[in-house]
Amino acid sequence: MFAFAALLVVASATLPRALAHGGVLSYENAGNWYQGWAPYNSPVGQTTIQRPWSTYNPITDPTDPTLSCNDDGTSGALQLTATVQAGSAITAYWNQVWPHAYGPMLVYLAQCPGTTCTGVNSDTLSWFKIDQSGLINGTIGDGFWGDGLMIAQNSSWTTTIPSTVPSGNYLIRFETIALHSLPAQFYPECAQINIVGGGSLQPTAAELTTFPGAYSATDPGINCDLYTNEALTETTYVIPGPPLYGSSGSTSVAPAPPTSAPATSAPHAPTTISPPPVTTAPTSVAQQYGQCGGVGWSGPTACASGFTCTEQNSYYSQCL
Repeated sequence: MFAFAALLVVASATLPRALAHGGVLSYENAGNWYQGWAPYNSPVGQTTIQRPWSTYNPITDPTDPTLSCNDDGTSGALQLTATVQAGSAITAYWNQVWPHAYGPMLVYLAQCPGTTCTGVNSDTLSWFKIDQSGLINGTIGDGFWGDGLMIAQNSSWTTTIPSTVPSGNYLIRFETIALHSLPAQFYPECAQINIVGGGSLQPTAAELTTFPGAYSATDPGINCDLYTNEALTETTYVIPGPPLYGSSGSTSVAPAPPTSAPATSAPHAPTTISPPPVTTAPTSVAQQYGQCGGVGWSGPTACASGFTCTEQNSYYSQCL
């Protein structure tokens, strides 16, 4: 366990400052803190619930063999597993401030065979989606996204482990997909958890997928160009991947969670959250995390007081 402030100091110190990328650096569940893998440090002696990963750079090919957990699919030499109560909230923290505000947030689970996930290659597992947030309001080209909500929540995402999920050993996969460039940028990391006090609702065949295999470069939610005139009026975004767990008609009923389940407080509840509205600002000024430049951009190029228009690439600059 680690104090949150100490975790952020350690995580920030390990980030290559020249890169505007990153990944999940720590987790919290029921008051327990878990530092993640330090990808640019020696793997010798590292022990964490997170699967090893090696680079802050994004994956840009949806068929990349590292897509499951941003690694070769293997566990660490000193791999740990966190015990997590079904129905409790688990939070993943990214490096701050996460720079990409346009795109969806997704969370997946994959149950491992046997009594542990250690030694199980993540590429061999079947995954199901337990949480997602795409375009929350506004338009595809100028809206408020799940990624923006993650940034607004201290560069973190909290999901609730469904109380209906059967008990067992799982990998949990937090993913943010950045759509500010084409091809899209995938940032997935995984951690090992042992879910206890679960239910009996198995995911259906339609809800299961593999990585790679879940996404295609031609999926409308992946091949999504924010910089077209159509994107400025389009309000429908199709989140990639399978349907959400529990949405495909299964009637299995889970037992009520035990009264001793740990109390949690989640900043994000995926089925009930009321996201903050997009701030209406003068057309000549972009707010924090708003776009302020790039090839073809016709919107505001100045940032609100206290923020600077920072180029991410030739097609996208953002107020940071």
